[in-house]
Amino acid sequence: MLFRKKPVVIEAWQIPPDDQVTRKMPPAWVVGALMSGKLVPVPGGGLDVMTLEDGADKRAKHVGDVGDWIIKGVKGELYPCKPDIFEQTYDPA
Repeated sequence: MLFRKKPVVIEAWQIPPDDQVTRKMPPAWVVGALMSGKLVPVPGGGLDVMTLEDGADKRAKHVGDVGDWIIKGVKGELYPCKPDIFEQTYDPA
């Protein structure tokens, strides 16, 4: 079977290099996720991303690297997405 993704509008933010983080304030939902521990900075400028797939034991590990997009899904869930996949999947709204 084939499926087409439903046209939903999402919020997304691209992880900047370490030297550019302070140049532009991330959106409020990213700041909130950082403060709550859903996004955790890692050395080198990436972020550990707590996703729905991690489960209670937090064994799964999702990492967003510099240049990756952090997507806020339709239920507020967060997940990383590589730039090439993001470009093929999403258009500006």
